[in-house]
Amino acid sequence: MPERSRDWFRQAQRDLAHAEKDLRDGYYEWACFSAHQAAEKAVKALHYALGQEAWGHVISRLVEELPLEVPETLKDKARVLDGFYIPPRYPNGFPEGAPFEHYGKLQAEEALSYAREILEFVRDALARKGRSASGP
Repeated sequence: MPERSRDWFRQAQRDLAHAEKDLRDGYYEWACFSAHQAAEKAVKALHYALGQEAWGHVISRLVEELPLEVPETLKDKARVLDGFYIPPRYPNGFPEGAPFEHYGKLQAEEALSYAREILEFVRDALARKGRSASGP
């Protein structure tokens, strides 16, 4: 099977750009979900680059399973993003009201900030892996 980590990371970057557009346009629930997707795909890219399999949508678990030292604050941010997988998309994610009624600019900005940090962590780890694979 071909190594596809670059494709996964490039899609993560595009998902983050989508989240930024949703934030600007006031689609806060979608900004939160897209931020989740960006972080999930970035962490999966790192797993694939390290020769590991990665399944599921729980970013915090995917981060915990990395064979790298991950800062606790980044793990906490992954946990926050995990809360943006189902509720922003489905009306039954809350006791009442449509998802867009439960998300605002504050949540969307937080989600994007955390996703950016995860993508930066992954970018740095991929760069370090590339340097170690190509020698000193």
